[in-house]
Amino acid sequence: MWPSIIAKAKKGGIDVIQTNVFWNLHESQQGQWRVRFIREVQAHGLYVCLRIGPFIESEWTYGGFPFWLHDVPGIVFRSDNGPFKYYMQKWVTKVVNMMKSEKLYASQGGPIILSQIENEYQRIEGAFQEKGSRYVHWAAGLAVGLQTGVPWIMCSQQDAPDPVINTCNGFKCGVKFEGPNSPNKPSMWTENWTSFLQRYGQEVFMRSATDIAFQVALFIAKKGSYVNYYMYHGGTNFGRTAAAKIITSYYDQAPLDEYGLIRQPLWGHLKQLHAAISLCTNPLLSGAYETSSLGQLQDAFVFKRKSGECAAFLVNNDNSTNAGVHFQNISFQLPRMSISILPDCKNVAFSTAKVSTQYNTRSMTVRHKFDSIGRWEEYKEPIPTFSNVSLRAKKLLDQMSTTKDTSDYLWYTVSFQHDSDAQAELSVLSTAHVLHAFVNGAYTEHGSDKVQWSRFQGTHHRLTWYKTLFDAPAGNDPPALNLGSMGKGEVWVND
Repeated sequence: MWPSIIAKAKKGGIDVIQTNVFWNLHESQQGQWRVRFIREVQAHGLYVCLRIGPFIESEWTYGGFPFWLHDVPGIVFRSDNGPFKYYMQKWVTKVVNMMKSEKLYASQGGPIILSQIENEYQRIEGAFQEKGSRYVHWAAGLAVGLQTGVPWIMCSQQDAPDPVINTCNGFKCGVKFEGPNSPNKPSMWTENWTSFLQRYGQEVFMRSATDIAFQVALFIAKKGSYVNYYMYHGGTNFGRTAAAKIITSYYDQAPLDEYGLIRQPLWGHLKQLHAAISLCTNPLLSGAYETSSLGQLQDAFVFKRKSGECAAFLVNNDNSTNAGVHFQNISFQLPRMSISILPDCKNVAFSTAKVSTQYNTRSMTVRHKFDSIGRWEEYKEPIPTFSNVSLRAKKLLDQMSTTKDTSDYLWYTVSFQHDSDAQAELSVLSTAHVLHAFVNGAYTEHGSDKVQWSRFQGTHHRLTWYKTLFDAPAGNDPPALNLGSMGKGEVWVND
């Protein structure tokens, strides 16, 4: 899967892959490490921005923190707190040393050109008062002290301590970003949101190809040096990896959709944008910079080298009307809310408002149907009783602290002798996703591979597991399972 997705990104004009390091995946059990992926990016001739975190957000469960941190005595996450800093330093140092040992930093000839420490911390920094500021400076010092030979960044952290680079996240960083907090730092956009996170029950947020292209071109026109699409490919949050209330499909509206398929016209329009910007490389890197007004809502951003080589970005900020302008004695028609890119200051190579890429639609072909009762088996999971379980408490236990994130289930039982003829009502206030209440039930616990399966009876009951066998479809197209008719539940494949 990854080679295909990385190849499509490269073909779309992407030259840096920005990726998070998920602490709770790579060290799900304390002291057991797993890190991979960077070599695949390098094999495609691309660079890497490694976002180590350790808090990564990303609508990921616990923001990437492993659950075992929860049980460290006295720990306070993301603060000037001794226990937290001990484990954070251990984690970040481990990741950096693993990258160094494989010679993956650019200073060693590898693909990693940037690393990120922390993530959008300024949004909550004030809640920690003076401990927040101390933590920011400590985290910056930790990162720089690891001597990777490449720059470190802090996104959405305007006061990032030198030499760590403060960067922008959002929809319109060409408009809202205050800029680098030091003249020695580049202007960088680490998250250009191509869509937005989606919670259960919410409508899909669609962002047009023209708007994304406009904002990228504007950021570059204002001397921006780096733009990352969040996401260029989002994928699927399998199992319980999504944060609370976040759907399993992540940024399906990105240039490469949930299945890694090209979404048009977004992918193609951005590819053309990247090609036009690439034609401006020399003036952008070493040209003198100047701006001029072309009208009430029109501006020119110009980069010009001493040799005369010149590139210009002509901006029309009027969102309702096209504009005719004169630039260097040449007339140009600028579509409403657009940026025209002139790699030679004379000819328009690309307009953000003119989409020439054909629209496409994602089609799905049914390869297998599971509509025959004879293909299914079922197992009805028994219901627990207090007398048959080993873990007991005479108080309400916290679900996560008790299960250590190994299960979504924790059963609570209460005894009540109803001596009246009046009707009794059970009322439960809970923020859980699902509640099953059983009265006078029975339970015995079994593993899923040890139970006795029976033929599917054609009726649905609570806590019933269903099993069927099928072969993976032929070919290289991404497969998907449509289980919408089965309601809310969990699915295991090849397990």
